[in-house]
Amino acid sequence: MTADSGKNALGDTEGREPEEFWENLYREHRENRALWGTRANPLLVEVAQCLPVGTALDLGCGTGGDALWLARRGWRVTAVDISATAVEQTRRVAQEAGLGDLVTAEQHDLAHSFPEGGFDLVSAQYLHTPFELPRSAVLRAAAQALNPGGRLLVVDHASVAPWSWNQDPETHFPTPEEIHAGLELPTATWGVERAQRPRREATGPQGQTATVTDHVLLIRRTPQ
Repeated sequence: MTADSGKNALGDTEGREPEEFWENLYREHRENRALWGTRANPLLVEVAQCLPVGTALDLGCGTGGDALWLARRGWRVTAVDISATAVEQTRRVAQEAGLGDLVTAEQHDLAHSFPEGGFDLVSAQYLHTPFELPRSAVLRAAAQALNPGGRLLVVDHASVAPWSWNQDPETHFPTPEEIHAGLELPTATWGVERAQRPRREATGPQGQTATVTDHVLLIRRTPQ
């Protein structure tokens, strides 16, 4: 991930705090539902639909699409976000869907706190930010939070979509191999099940489409 500052598609980050920035974004979503939907991310669906149901942690839950998709399939989900509005919306959509007992929504700035518990699946979908974030440390904590046999799924942007907040053509998107190396996990305990760069047709917040590339890393903690 590359952190940057100044103007981008989501507004001016100069002199602003991360919580304020993301809170303003999700307040705008609350007023304009067309900005962000509650669809599940396709690569989470692709991976999780093949896994036995268990406990899941959704890092950066946004408007709750992934948490809701998992809960509908019986997963018990802890969904976290830095934005209080995003957390409230995730909690609300889960309750409206009759899934409130399966979704626990918590506010966390992952640079400073991490949810408690052990998980069978930790999902980090596009955990990018225009602010500094010790992302390798966050993902390392996520790997440590896996139950034996559990999986960490990291899906990152590998190209710039026309609607992305980051339009810097010089941005370096770490490869799955670079992300894995940065975690510094013992290979005897955590193994790589998938490290790929798939392309897909994506739909933006206003319905526009584009072909994008993702970086996908799937790590499994060795069963005991």
